[in-house]
Amino acid sequence: MIHLLKKFGPGFLFAGAAIGVSHLVQSTRAGADFGLGLVWALLLINFIKYPFFRFGPKYACATGKDMLYGLKNMGKWVLISYYVITFATMFTIQTAVTIVTAGIASSLFGYGTLVFWTTLITLLCFTIVLIGRYQVLDSLMKYIVLTLSISTVLAVILASKNMGTSISLEQIIPRDTLGVAFLIAFMGWMPAPLDLTIWQSLWTLEKRKLNPEMTTKQYLFDFNVGYIATVFLGLGFMALGAMVMHNAGTSFSGNGTVFANQLIAMYTSSMGPWAKWLIGIAALTTMFSTTLTTLDASPRVMHKTTELLFQKRFKRGAIYWLLILIAGTLSIFFFFISEMGLLIEIATVLSFLTAPFYAIVTYRLMNSKEVPSAEKPKPWLKVYSNLSILLLVGFSIWYLISLF
Repeated sequence: MIHLLKKFGPGFLFAGAAIGVSHLVQSTRAGADFGLGLVWALLLINFIKYPFFRFGPKYACATGKDMLYGLKNMGKWVLISYYVITFATMFTIQTAVTIVTAGIASSLFGYGTLVFWTTLITLLCFTIVLIGRYQVLDSLMKYIVLTLSISTVLAVILASKNMGTSISLEQIIPRDTLGVAFLIAFMGWMPAPLDLTIWQSLWTLEKRKLNPEMTTKQYLFDFNVGYIATVFLGLGFMALGAMVMHNAGTSFSGNGTVFANQLIAMYTSSMGPWAKWLIGIAALTTMFSTTLTTLDASPRVMHKTTELLFQKRFKRGAIYWLLILIAGTLSIFFFFISEMGLLIEIATVLSFLTAPFYAIVTYRLMNSKEVPSAEKPKPWLKVYSNLSILLLVGFSIWYLISLF
């Protein structure tokens, strides 16, 4: 088992970054509010985003460079656009995932304030990223995702045995403004924001340094395993929300600690007090993996983008960006501690509205002259990608129309 896990890398980092707020908060809430009525949305958005996430490791293997170089070659304005979008969203994203992680830790261990746990988790992630960089992430994430998968499967099985009634499989398309807003927020981070494809390209190159004999086929298999895991666990958390929380008559709080208490209490009320640790471990590993990978990836891409824009090497640029991200995250945390729900909604909606941009530039990169002809998308994948872009644009227009 250990020897097999060593062969995996960026795909599990993708899963670790993706399986977080989108699954624990949004998927569980979707199940609580709509039962299994939004399964169509979960499967559809994973289908739509798949080719663009696949292009990340594919581009890195085909060119030997990360996608940030490709963005620069497309035009400086493209790289500047990415720089601005990332800077505008990274603090909110990091704060949202850290607050949820801290809330779960506080609820699980029964002591310490949200401030205490937020500070401790941030320092722990900072230490791991600073000391270990990719090697530690590569090792940890495999076991975190494995632990999460086992915990979620057990939780779903136990919850299904304790159900008194069956759950309807009727699919629902929200019509009201709040319902549409939630749907877009849900799809925005399911399975992850599309800019993760750029992170994937960087992680792939880092993995290649550690394991240069890996082939493109192996990298794609690695990615597919991680991607399937995110879809599977998304369905698992939605099922848990539907089985345990649907029609329970309780709404989620926007406060991180209160939300975590509600989440764990609803599970334990159905499965028994002993389940607190099962659900707690699954939830905590989910969110810790997301907090860790985002804290690594955002400074990594901002440092690289800064160097490309200014055409200058910054020796400690990654560390400076890491400190900037931590300072910004803690600042937002102290000023907006009670607005977890709003922070998550803002971050997820922004991720969805920027998805067409990432989809288009990623598709163009894979069809650019930097990519050898043999490695460019096959005709079926081109049709698939263009259809996905049209759907992303269509959903964005639908959401904007619903607002006004």
